[in-house]
Amino acid sequence: MTEHPDPAPARRALYRRADLLPLLEPRSIAVIGASARAGAFGERTVANLADFTGRLHLVNPRYDRLGERPCHASIAALPEVPDLVVAATPMEAALQVVRDCAAAEVGALVLYAAGFAETGRPDRIALQAQLAAEARAGGVRLLGPNCIGLTDYARRAEISFVAIPRPAAPPARPALGIVSQSGNLGFALAQAVEAGAQIGRVLTCGNSGDIDVADLVAALAEDPNCSAIALLFEGMAEPQRLIEAAGIARRNNKPVVVHKLGTGEQGAQAAMSHTGSLAGAQEVYRAAFSRAGMVLCESYEGLLELASFLGKAGTPKAPGVAVLSTSGGAAIMAADRAEPHGVPLPQPGPEAQAVLAARIPEFGSARNPCDVTAQVLTDPGSLRDCMAALLADPAYGALLLPNGFAYDVATPRFRLLDELAARHGKVGCVVWTSQWLEGPGAREAEATERVALFRSMDRCMAAIAAWQARASAPLPEETPARLSPPGAREEAARLLAQARGSVLTEREAKAVLAAYGVPVVQEVLATDAEAAVRAAEATGYPVVLKVESPALPHKTEAGVIRLDLPDAAAVRAAFAEVMANAGRAAPDAPVNGVLVQPMVPRGIEIVVGARRDPLFGPTVLVGLGGVLVELLRDSAVALAPVGAAEARAMLDRLKGAPLLSGFRNLPAADLDTLVGIVRRVSELAADHAGHITEIDVNPVICAGTRQIAVDALISLDAEAPASDG
Repeated sequence: MTEHPDPAPARRALYRRADLLPLLEPRSIAVIGASARAGAFGERTVANLADFTGRLHLVNPRYDRLGERPCHASIAALPEVPDLVVAATPMEAALQVVRDCAAAEVGALVLYAAGFAETGRPDRIALQAQLAAEARAGGVRLLGPNCIGLTDYARRAEISFVAIPRPAAPPARPALGIVSQSGNLGFALAQAVEAGAQIGRVLTCGNSGDIDVADLVAALAEDPNCSAIALLFEGMAEPQRLIEAAGIARRNNKPVVVHKLGTGEQGAQAAMSHTGSLAGAQEVYRAAFSRAGMVLCESYEGLLELASFLGKAGTPKAPGVAVLSTSGGAAIMAADRAEPHGVPLPQPGPEAQAVLAARIPEFGSARNPCDVTAQVLTDPGSLRDCMAALLADPAYGALLLPNGFAYDVATPRFRLLDELAARHGKVGCVVWTSQWLEGPGAREAEATERVALFRSMDRCMAAIAAWQARASAPLPEETPARLSPPGAREEAARLLAQARGSVLTEREAKAVLAAYGVPVVQEVLATDAEAAVRAAEATGYPVVLKVESPALPHKTEAGVIRLDLPDAAAVRAAFAEVMANAGRAAPDAPVNGVLVQPMVPRGIEIVVGARRDPLFGPTVLVGLGGVLVELLRDSAVALAPVGAAEARAMLDRLKGAPLLSGFRNLPAADLDTLVGIVRRVSELAADHAGHITEIDVNPVICAGTRQIAVDALISLDAEAPASDG
């Protein structure tokens, strides 16, 4: 089966846990299409439900009995109305199944059948929409079609036709929930239970005709038996619903870890501006996940590790991490991988240091990373003492224990780490360096309450970094306070209404930005060389010349800019050159003249932009700018508008952020001023989201408090009204 999200689901409120209880916690289940034929979906489903703790009913008019169970002719013939119906029927029967469930007032329906919207055929898309509409109208919560199913390990409700991975025992405490659009990958993740992973539920939704991943995340967010949510996400037509669900999870202190499939940047190639080429689909998804408090996991392989860790770890008590190893090599490995992820490994305080010095042999290392050596085999008490001392140290929020060999002695160590971590309200991390991936001790480590198991040192450090970042991230303001002047929206709407094309000239774009309080360089439009000289002399040398033409938005590439012109002769020569280049670059394009601007002194060049994303609406971008902007590709994106804390966090995420603190002979940029520019551009984009498609302010030259935009581009949706206010 290949699962695809509904291409155009109806807009509706999220389903919450109470809405989905017939699906998630059914007391009775009916299987339509129960069969005696080995391998049939109905036969497999009934077999998977053999240990279901509720009441199971079979429906198929061809049988009176199947094994020891009676079989009924229809839903209407059942001795009770089931909470949940599972339909192992062909596509052609789906609509009648929905109608029968609605007539009987069934609470929920799982529909396996494929052949609907995933085919791309208009008639099948319409049929899927009809299924969903009739199910909703009848009060039936529909999971599917084209769905593999779901499982609840606590209730033994294994509702699927695939071979369900089974744990040795149901989870003893709140456990991980898996939500996946892909049934195949969702149940593949669930096979981790075979190795001891604590998973409570697996929920897949196939085509999402009605119930989708956003509903499932919202439901798990309110489930007291769910510790964290691992989400395998492809995409959806209205991803704002997922952001809303993640907000419910955040308010319930339920971590949501998402791995995004389909990370191509199809929209970027058609972008008019640098902003458009940098703020591609994946960057916008990242921004949306961040705004919602979700944690992005870069790899499928690390998804369960990260989610399980966050479900166990709680809130960090300190940013530091202690590494305790019986191997010097593993200790070095931990230090190597901590550095690129920015995970601090501070040295222990005096009390812990005294314990380490007393209990570690001189050929070990009584520092962090700590090498207690193999002497712990003959003196196990030294391991306990060192572990306890490090976990008691207020500098550390976590203790990392590399496990060099998979053997029975490891299990008591993991239990000890679990006990001590719980005592101090901290978390332990076991990194399984052995390549016997499921050797002795692995299952026991998974089963602990305060110890997370990783099979990669790099993924462990990435998880710790994500944990710390999640705890320190500022919560976005529900409605950021406005920074732009009163009347900015109306003035910008007036200016946009005057635009004669879909791309504003630099002068027009800067006028719109100025209405929002963005500082812009002033200029004079000159239509001949002598007028350019007069403007330069009035401005003061050196000056810049730029051709103004709506057909030449990328002026550097067209060769229509000249910088640092020192005198009248240089201005005359430059005027002739740029006008000639304009004629060659766009022979039939209108040219308004040449802009004469003062040459702004050197500074750090920043790009600030905005773009209307087709799914999320207005977004704002900041990055290192200038002519190398697309080569450097150092940028951060957020949903617009942004408040002060979120704008500052965007700047902090840039790899080039240290440049803003002063570089060589350049003064440090006033970050409050730059934050203000980012906020004002974000407000402009949000206010006119129906009309503006892209904004590109590149560069903003920053030197201390002097920060000024020297070039700008605004692209419009020619079919939209000029005012969104």
